[in-house]
Amino acid sequence: QVQLLESGGGSSQVGGGRVLTCVASGFTYGSACVGWFRQDPGKEREGVAHIELSGKTTYADSVKGRFTISRDNAKGTVDLQMNSLKPEDTAMYYCAARSCLDVDYVYWGQGTQVTVSS
Repeated sequence: QVQLLESGGGSSQVGGGRVLTCVASGFTYGSACVGWFRQDPGKEREGVAHIELSGKTTYADSVKGRFTISRDNAKGTVDLQMNSLKPEDTAMYYCAARSCLDVDYVYWGQGTQVTVSS
């Protein structure tokens, strides 16, 4: 059974930092493309950062220069380092995975809440 488990959420102050971690089980993480998404109530889900097998990364414009996605295939983890947090970063953050041959993300975690306040 494929499972993705996010951790690291919590409350942060504006300008602070936080690291979210996604741990995968039930499939070969080393063959998957992984992404972090976020959604705030009343808003559409937003793709935040993505990392391919090659290590190539892409970011939403809203987080470029502040967030960094990285992966450790041996451990089966993908981290999202978040710096210079803003109130608009407040959201539920989800980890997702897919075969890099596919377009749609098919495996999703339950999410971890990040709240940024001044």
